[in-house]
Amino acid sequence: MTSGLIDVHAHHLPGFYVEQATAAGHAHPDGMGGWPSWSVRDHLDLMDRNGIETAMLSLSSPGVHFGDDKAARVLARRVNEYTAELARDHRGRFGTFVSLPLPDVDGALEEIAFAVDGLGADGVALLTHTHGVYLGDERLEPVFAELDRRKAVVFLHPTSPVCWEQSALGRPRPMVEYIFDTARTVTDLVMAGVLTRHPNLRVIVPHCGGAIPVLADRINEFMRLFVPSHEESPHEAVQQLRSLYYDMAGTAFPRQVPALLKLADPDRVLFGSDYCWTPPALADAHIAAIDAADPPAEGATWRSLTTANALRLFPKVPPR
Repeated sequence: MTSGLIDVHAHHLPGFYVEQATAAGHAHPDGMGGWPSWSVRDHLDLMDRNGIETAMLSLSSPGVHFGDDKAARVLARRVNEYTAELARDHRGRFGTFVSLPLPDVDGALEEIAFAVDGLGADGVALLTHTHGVYLGDERLEPVFAELDRRKAVVFLHPTSPVCWEQSALGRPRPMVEYIFDTARTVTDLVMAGVLTRHPNLRVIVPHCGGAIPVLADRINEFMRLFVPSHEESPHEAVQQLRSLYYDMAGTAFPRQVPALLKLADPDRVLFGSDYCWTPPALADAHIAAIDAADPPAEGATWRSLTTANALRLFPKVPPR
């Protein structure tokens, strides 16, 4: 393996977090059978056997806000301090994406300052919505203004949509609901002008963009029809979508990456394992499929390409 992968879509599950989430009613998060097992040792074992040099750790759904702003602030702080400690103890192996207590905007701004300035976090993780507040919502404008000021890397992650009780049809929500909620919130960012107002944001969209690659032209057409053209929003939807980064977590091949490359250039594609929510054997199989796929360009592999792309976003991360 010639190039140490940088995994931008990797999750940890501290025991204290699982306990609090379960107590808040998430014994079967997002309709799954239960919480997966996770340990630092198991994570490093998966990384070592698959040639992953660094995993950028983030907390997945359901996030840290279970209905109480004060409790969410306390839990976000504990998660972020724990993640920073992991990164210090295993220098070069783990990076950190901050958890925020949204939709508590004041708490989120406080945590950005603490975790980025005090803990040296590499970026921020945002769920597609928190308690129905999607990312184009004007209430989140102060958060995006602060992230733009910091030229922050923003990692998006889906959660169950607000209508999941009807739309999921009793099936695990990560199967398709995650994919459509990703498309929903990215479309909201585009239509609301968040990305054009804050051009310094560097946004990573998960799971090969979800449904975005096949919906991009449709979104573009509706934006022309319903969003007035003005100086604050000069770009069409497709141009905005092409400016984002996309990770390969999930079933990248044989169909999703080819669809993504019809929208995004190869220099916008990043590697993601989705471990530990993707079981170890399945994560191994997904990585093997990436290695077996046709190379993205002459003289490049998916490993070398995605690592080079990640290093532009995270220059502090050393390749193997």
